[in-house]
Amino acid sequence: MSKSKQNSLTHVDANNRPRMVDVGAKTITARSATARVTVCFPSVVARALRDGGMRAKKGPVIDTAIIAGTLAAKRTHALIPFCHPLAIERCDIAAEFASDTDLEIRCTVAVSHKTGVEMEALTGASVAALTVYDMCKALSHEIVIADLRLVEKSGGKRNVKGGKVTK
Repeated sequence: MSKSKQNSLTHVDANNRPRMVDVGAKTITARSATARVTVCFPSVVARALRDGGMRAKKGPVIDTAIIAGTLAAKRTHALIPFCHPLAIERCDIAAEFASDTDLEIRCTVAVSHKTGVEMEALTGASVAALTVYDMCKALSHEIVIADLRLVEKSGGKRNVKGGKVTK
């Protein structure tokens, strides 16, 4: 069955074998991506964290999550086999409560390169959320990491805004 080039998988060759995408002929452009994830706490845990200045027995929760997420974004190529190694120029991670119990983490990554940074943003956000879980699991194992998604991307063939392709 033949697929159009637009709908084909980029990491599979003509023989259905896995491959890294060749970006050699692409133009270097400024590219950025933002991912979001939510860490949902039981209300008692969320209250305890807020009352404790977002510190757990292991230390400052948000600061540690920012460091871990940044390290993960920089090392995405070591975790996901077909990601290109990138010299990331910017990685911003922010975390704030979106409700009484839901902590929203956003990771924005930027680079000037031939390939995008969506996977780096998604990896940074997810590892930051996993770090929050690790630091808070002594308080509860009912913490849920939910709704990891790409919310914005620019600089390649297709842009994304609000989770929807715009170009």
